Amino acid sequence: MPKDSLVASSEDILFQKDDRANVYPLTLTWSFGWNSSLPVYYIRDENQRVLLYVRAHTAVIHNVFKNNQHHLQGHSNVISCLCVSEDRRWIATADKGPSCLIIIWDSLTGIPVHTIFDSCPEGNGIGAIAITPDAKYLATISDAEIQKVCIWRWTSAVETPACTLDLPKEYGFQKYLAFNPTNNKELVSNSKTQAIYYLWYEEGDTLAHSAPRLTEKTFNKHVGELSQSVFHLNLTQILSATMEGKLVVWNIHRPAPSASPGRPHITPCKLVHLQKEGITVLTTVDSYLVTGDVRGNIKFYDHTLSIVNWYSHFKLSSIRTLSFSKTPAAPPTEKSNYPQDCTLKGDLFILRRRDGHFVPGLCDRTGLLSPSRACRNLVIGASDATMYHLTADGTKLEKLFVEPQDAICAISCHPYQPLLAIGSFCGMIKVWDYEKKRYLFSRVFEKGLGIQSLTYNPEGDLLGAGFTEGTVYILDAMSLENQIPEPFRYSRTSVTHISFSHDSQYMATADVLFTVSVYTVVVRDGHRVWEYLARLRSHRKSICSLLFGVHLDSNEPRLMSLGKDRLLIEYNLLESSKDRLEVLDIHRTDQHHYPTCMVWYPPLTRELFLLICTSDYKVKLFNSTTKMCRKTLLGPVYGSPIEQVQILPVKSPLDLQKRYMVFINRDKVGLQILPVDGNPHKTSAIICHPNGVAGVALSHDGCYAFTAGGQDRSVVQWEINLSALEAAVSLGGEDLTPFYGLVAGGREGKFYRELEDYFYYSQLRRQGIDTMETRKVSEHICLSELPFVMRAIGFYPSEEKIEDMFNEVRFKGKKIIRREDFLKLLLTKGEHMTEEEMRDCFATLFGLNPEGWKSEPTASSIKGSEICFEEQLPDEITAEIFTTDILGLTISQDFRQDPTVSEVRRNV
Repeated sequence: MPKDSLVASSEDILFQKDDRANVYPLTLTWSFGWNSSLPVYYIRDENQRVLLYVRAHTAVIHNVFKNNQHHLQGHSNVISCLCVSEDRRWIATADKGPSCLIIIWDSLTGIPVHTIFDSCPEGNGIGAIAITPDAKYLATISDAEIQKVCIWRWTSAVETPACTLDLPKEYGFQKYLAFNPTNNKELVSNSKTQAIYYLWYEEGDTLAHSAPRLTEKTFNKHVGELSQSVFHLNLTQILSATMEGKLVVWNIHRPAPSASPGRPHITPCKLVHLQKEGITVLTTVDSYLVTGDVRGNIKFYDHTLSIVNWYSHFKLSSIRTLSFSKTPAAPPTEKSNYPQDCTLKGDLFILRRRDGHFVPGLCDRTGLLSPSRACRNLVIGASDATMYHLTADGTKLEKLFVEPQDAICAISCHPYQPLLAIGSFCGMIKVWDYEKKRYLFSRVFEKGLGIQSLTYNPEGDLLGAGFTEGTVYILDAMSLENQIPEPFRYSRTSVTHISFSHDSQYMATADVLFTVSVYTVVVRDGHRVWEYLARLRSHRKSICSLLFGVHLDSNEPRLMSLGKDRLLIEYNLLESSKDRLEVLDIHRTDQHHYPTCMVWYPPLTRELFLLICTSDYKVKLFNSTTKMCRKTLLGPVYGSPIEQVQILPVKSPLDLQKRYMVFINRDKVGLQILPVDGNPHKTSAIICHPNGVAGVALSHDGCYAFTAGGQDRSVVQWEINLSALEAAVSLGGEDLTPFYGLVAGGREGKFYRELEDYFYYSQLRRQGIDTMETRKVSEHICLSELPFVMRAIGFYPSEEKIEDMFNEVRFKGKKIIRREDFLKLLLTKGEHMTEEEMRDCFATLFGLNPEGWKSEPTASSIKGSEICFEEQLPDEITAEIFTTDILGLTISQDFRQDPTVSEVRRNV
């Protein structure tokens, strides 16, 4: 290994460097939640408490004392299993899904030292993994109908396994795998019904196995489902724990050294009823066999299976994982407070000499006897997603994490403080300070109330919560206490959307049954109280967006909903009354493809738009007043359509003209530069939750984005780096260069050449095929020719789409006419003027003549014929210049901002 390699060093530098190298538009900075169905490992235990656990497709190394995280990113699928070496330096992770990976990491540096690509091409990924204590070999079992056991010499940097073994279906799904801690060539695995012993013959790279069938007749007793298996401390037996609190003891019959491969086997010798509670975890540490059970008890047994000590008074939920510290605690002293063991003598529960002899199992790997030492501390992972640390001296139990144990679909950021609210289907709302990474407060609702949606109001003093069974709560944002006497119960199904108006006078909700409900603030006895106003089943398919806006002329709230029935509906709040929600306007957004989300487009132009994303990867801009489709563009294309979108808040008023958009699709979060124009280089995306993203929220200052993972029970915080995205855009080229790559074959390809031919042919059609006049080749084609060009390239638009294309071209950008063309139109088109009349008009408009149509010689010394148009008229004339500078009319600032003013100018 090179001397300058970071891996060659044994120094722990993991938390000494800055992980957040700002070279990516989106950088993972923090993970909230963890996968409690996978193990948690205690990998540092001296002056720091460092844990390893999994969140979706990322392994997280968490320093509890420093409150830091380092993320091991490399998997594109959800991590299905992981393991660590005995010295806790080497970490192996594996995933399930297409193109699955096995990655081995150095825990001291966080560097991936080896990756095995496509480790299971015939299956669906890896179901179980184990590493030898010396970290030389790796063993895996695939997650497939026909499971395959593989042993890898990963230190040799090979891409193929040293040996493989296909397991018959009747063995059941093998979900647990472990090496013999004293023999790298022996392994054990088990399914719910079958334990398998393996012996690896390294010389011939063959894997022999023994899997005796276990039935009710084996011991004439009910055995129960197997959970985990380990090698006994006496090294001649295997122990398999069951969900009935029993241990199946297997004798190992190893072949003689001269025997041929395939002779080893195991036989069931006894069934020990160890305890009443079902055993979920079975492991060994030092001289003890340790179990964790469904009642949250942790019990220690010696090599004779006699109980030595137990922890049952903590009242934990079912134990999922136990991980002991790498090194034992300091030797006991007079100040130590270790519990007594369960022997009649009542000695302290420590590992020590007894009558000149060592407790069995205290020999280290070299065979030397270890000195007296205290028991190890341990980390406990429970089924309710709670993680604990148990200090043996004093029996101190500390709660490290209390995370949601069910899907997380609801997240919301406070409008002006660094607060993040997270809601779960388990009924828990947690509020975090996302800058300090500190948990602040929480509330757990009664069983059956799962949080589906959360939204802060614009003032930040209220938090609206929609539940899976239809209840709506309005909570105090700082205490999570109810702000209404009784929750609203007008919906019978899950409340998917909650939105507040800009003045917090209205709150609207949408549910799974396509219904929009509106609540309003009224004054009762001098107090402002929330009351139900009305509800309406306005859609035929699921509602994907619910937005409040503002009427420009009155500053009153306006409410719109968008459904997958392709209907955009605006409600008349002012005319609505109790139990009667009035509809103001209904507009169909598309003929074929359904919309996925909607947001207010930032005021980058004088026209106010609604941005709507569709299922065919398109982004449409609709005039918010007329609902006319003004522009259709290609949206981000990252494997699935956009599902939610939000406009990134600006940090200062100076940034108002440079805006950005954050979006999520099925499994990714992305960033796009506005205005939208279809440029693929203006977007960037990264996998955030492989099994599906449920929601997105943005910090009030635009520095962070947060994504909720739904069933993976986690939330991820992403740091936004806009300069990195801007740099990527500049590399994509300018003008039309970025768009040539969207055409098959590029600019030099066959399709592009055909398009050029159609372009020129449309000009021939327009001028007449049989004309004998001189042909005029232009850079433009007539608008009426556009549908014919579309059909020629194989796209057959409907009449509605043709009208949308016409509208986009007609209203595109700022219309400018050259001075010469403007004067020519006045002389030749419509009720055209003579040159003298035109000059007289301009002389009057410019104040060179007194009032009147013609210039009178006695009234003015300047004649219209003496006007110099080059001096009086600009080179390029817009509708605004013509209205204000030439005609002398005044346009108010409010009129300039009106979304209909653009159409007025064009009509002028």
